[in-house]
Amino acid sequence: MPGSMDIDISYNQLEGPVPSGRAFQNVSIEQLQGNKGLCGNIVGLQPCKSVSGVKNKMWSEHKLILAIAIPLLCPLLLFTFIGILIMYKCRKMNPMKGDDDLLTVLDGKLTYKDIFEATNGFDPAFCIGKGGCGKVYKAQLSLEKIIEGKRLHSSFEMLTVAVKRFHLSSETANFEAFLSEIRALTEIRHRNIVKLYGFCSNDQNSLLVYEYLDRGSLAKTLSIDEEAKKLDWPKRVNILKGVAYALSYMHHSCSPPIVHRDISSNNILLDSQYEAHVSDFGTAKFLKCDSSNFSSLAGTYGYFAPELAYTMKVTEKCDVYSFGVLALEVIKGKHPGEYIQYVTTLSNGDLRMEDLLDPRILYPTREEEVILMSVVKLAIECLHSNPQHRPTMHNVSDMLVHRPPSNE
Repeated sequence: MPGSMDIDISYNQLEGPVPSGRAFQNVSIEQLQGNKGLCGNIVGLQPCKSVSGVKNKMWSEHKLILAIAIPLLCPLLLFTFIGILIMYKCRKMNPMKGDDDLLTVLDGKLTYKDIFEATNGFDPAFCIGKGGCGKVYKAQLSLEKIIEGKRLHSSFEMLTVAVKRFHLSSETANFEAFLSEIRALTEIRHRNIVKLYGFCSNDQNSLLVYEYLDRGSLAKTLSIDEEAKKLDWPKRVNILKGVAYALSYMHHSCSPPIVHRDISSNNILLDSQYEAHVSDFGTAKFLKCDSSNFSSLAGTYGYFAPELAYTMKVTEKCDVYSFGVLALEVIKGKHPGEYIQYVTTLSNGDLRMEDLLDPRILYPTREEEVILMSVVKLAIECLHSNPQHRPTMHNVSDMLVHRPPSNE
């Protein structure tokens, strides 16, 4: 801009610092009047505030905000981190409690919703049994058929199942029982052990779905006179053989061995042919042969091995004792109760068949009587107070099949 140029910016409502360029070096206050907020190094104007001062003020304000915010944000971030860590550990420790609630049944996929609908919301009308760990419901499920790996969406089959729903009163204990039962039933395959079809778990329920046996429990059958009369002596002996086969398999063919810990007539299920199936592994545990440390008893009162009362030591011989009680119950038609002590103190010659038999069915033939007496003597061996003197379940199953008739 030429030095002779006369600048007059009066009455333009301008504000801010007057430029310090050459053109404004000789400007007078009169040439700047009529504006508001002008500042600069000109006589009559206010000096401009330094930029550094403004910045310092803003920095001070920012420091104040940070000083207030940081103490508040740190605990929030800490709690968030702890929460994420806890959720991760819980999910890692308990992978069964996923969000999808998937239930594997045969070759199809079902969800908790399918089970809920099939039992009408676990309506008591569908309940077919109760136990220490939960209730059992009967349900009919619709499954898509799969042929050669291909799912046929237009073809369905109905499967009747038993659904075991665990109690929620003791979540940790029940979930451990749930996992034990899953491990036991998914790893063993035997004709006399109930088949596990599937399982699922969420925050509200833990469910097992296994095969449904139409005649229900042995205890129920023996408690109804008309049903008990259908159990003739050969059928009763075959029931004991089936249980012995199952326990022998669990004790001697599984690695590690499985101790059921709750053999009773409530946990023996019968199919349409009165074939026995060992069921209800809610208290099943995996044991090595020398395992002995358990913090609590498990099982049904009246079937306990006597050593459990003072040793708390659970072994395969505990199942052997329970089988002995069951054998007498099957022959007598009811739980033997105090009769156990009576028969275990008698000599073989003092045993009388009429004291041992269920009076609701015909007296056995001579051949049947010999077999039944052998079964009773075998049961007494299983009830020996010293676990070391009891036979193994392998011995028991072998003797039930091959034991020669007694001449006594």
